[in-house]
Amino acid sequence: MAEISDDLGWPRSSTFNLVGTIADKGWLYEPRQRGGFYPSPRWLTLARIVADSEPLPESVHHLAARVAEETGETTAIGTLAGTSALFLEVVESFQAVRYFAAVGDRIPIQASSVGRAILAQHSAEERKTIYRKLRFEEFSDTTPMSIERIEADLKEAAERGYHQSSSEYIPDLAGVSLELPVRSRRLAIVVAGPTSRCLARRPATAAIMSRAIQEFLNDPSNSSA
Repeated sequence: MAEISDDLGWPRSSTFNLVGTIADKGWLYEPRQRGGFYPSPRWLTLARIVADSEPLPESVHHLAARVAEETGETTAIGTLAGTSALFLEVVESFQAVRYFAAVGDRIPIQASSVGRAILAQHSAEERKTIYRKLRFEEFSDTTPMSIERIEADLKEAAERGYHQSSSEYIPDLAGVSLELPVRSRRLAIVVAGPTSRCLARRPATAAIMSRAIQEFLNDPSNSSA
């Protein structure tokens, strides 16, 4: 209890009452007397309910794993969550120096190739609604800092055939993303890794991704509804 209080900066009395209430509801328990609190299995049950309510098709997991294997870099599937790209699936690279990412990670939609690949699937009017909620923060000297810059990047990506980024949010990270429409869901797939290894390889990476996605979409069960 003291560790929870100190870590969160809460008064001891408030922490005691709050943790006690959570424990009474069955979300925490003490494996042994005064041995500290531990999450109960109720969290796992809740997580399964959430996952089962709108699961990613198994084929999407296989696609991410295939792209990660063929590119040798961390691969993720993202969706729109407010003004962020939220990772629904992550397959990390096997290489020692790699992009470390996890399911649930959020990345600013304007400062990432995956975010712009999601934006590209929205109409101009839908993007305007999203833009009104944006807070432009300069993470690096390559971070897009205006709506005009984002729109220009989207146009360039359409002409190039893929979205790309370089250290816009995370230093020394290069990424390539493509749209991934799945059963009316506007998803995107991203491959990212250290700029020293991935920056010059972005066209080749995009070609690998494009081929895998085309085969994925050619399967009728994976096409947009």
